[in-house]
Amino acid sequence: MSTYLPTIKQLQYLVALHEHGHFGRAAEASFVSQSTLSAGIRELESLLGVTLVERSRRVVRFTSLGDQVVAKARRLLREAEELSDLVQAAGKPLSGQLRMSVIPTIAPFMLPRILPRLRRERPDLQMMLREETSHDALESLQHGRADCVLLALPFDTGDVEIEHIGDDRLFVAFPKDDPRDPPATIAPEMIDQGRLLLLEDGHCLRDHALAACNRSELRASAAMIGTSLHTLVQLVDNDLGLTMLPEMAIDAGILSGTDVVARPVEGDTATREIVLVWRKNSPREADFRLLAAELRAG
Repeated sequence: MSTYLPTIKQLQYLVALHEHGHFGRAAEASFVSQSTLSAGIRELESLLGVTLVERSRRVVRFTSLGDQVVAKARRLLREAEELSDLVQAAGKPLSGQLRMSVIPTIAPFMLPRILPRLRRERPDLQMMLREETSHDALESLQHGRADCVLLALPFDTGDVEIEHIGDDRLFVAFPKDDPRDPPATIAPEMIDQGRLLLLEDGHCLRDHALAACNRSELRASAAMIGTSLHTLVQLVDNDLGLTMLPEMAIDAGILSGTDVVARPVEGDTATREIVLVWRKNSPREADFRLLAAELRAG
């Protein structure tokens, strides 16, 4: 057995450099100076007696062995996280630090309603929140940067534990006095594909909206020009088209101060499922199920 072993900090620096591909950005993400991160990786290479990273002025390139070491480092760091989680789970329920990634079409509408109560009723819980798209959030979960993820289904989550939070109906939002304004609900065939404004690719709500429409031609022609639901609402308010909104955003007042009207979409596919997910066999499973119950309670 080797007398000298890599430190957790050295492995964290190596993984950060692999993720960001740049010493400055990796150092910033690790909350250290660039020289500290660079020195830590050089110490690791010296310890192992190999070159893991090929350095040049413009490019950071990992060697084949470096990629293999990063993959192993990720697993070791996740095990270290789970060791810490195991100890934490033995204490008070829902206490200590908990890192949760949340998708942008949930975070601004659900969290402001829930977090104040959590702070009052769970003073020992330190929530560390990160807003990410579904894909990036699940990457954070698998790489140990997040403990759990609040997102919407359907979405390919991989092999995780899932706890249902609630269902969120989809609505069509359009300018007031639109001549196609129906009295109660909107059938998918009524949606004008030439006027439909959607979130840019990468947001799962875009796929949920297209599925709710149940019209294959929209997948090829929908205009994807929004980075947020608030942007889309402003575009609709200026009579530039119509869009799809989740019910939680409407309940949270996203249409306040606008002349935008919203009607629910007909059909079984016009709903997304809000869920909390976490890694299988996590020692904090009881905490996550308790957190899911708190989220359901609203």
